[in-house]
Amino acid sequence: MKNSDFNGLQVIVDDNKMICYCKQVTQSPIERAMKLGAITLSDIQQSTGACTGNQCKEMNPSVTCCSGDINRILNNDGSKFIKTSLRKKKFENIVRCFTNKFIP
Repeated sequence: MKNSDFNGLQVIVDDNKMICYCKQVTQSPIERAMKLGAITLSDIQQSTGACTGNQCKEMNPSVTCCSGDINRILNNDGSKFIKTSLRKKKFENIVRCFTNKFIP
């Protein structure tokens, strides 16, 4: 758990909160991927495996797909990390190093 500033209010955020129930991905790996440059749902899927299963609606207590939660994390926490264009470029380079794939 960590403290996070939200419009001047200190909010406790649980890094171990389960986000993707079918792939068992918590918030922490998603935030790590963002620190490495992930800026889209596709980036998160590629780097963490979250939102790549097909059982979140059945396994998630909120009976919804985790894509909405991931997009909220991207929108809310994205400003904490490097500027978008730099993050995207950095992420592309990381993916290229690990997968030998070029991302257009």
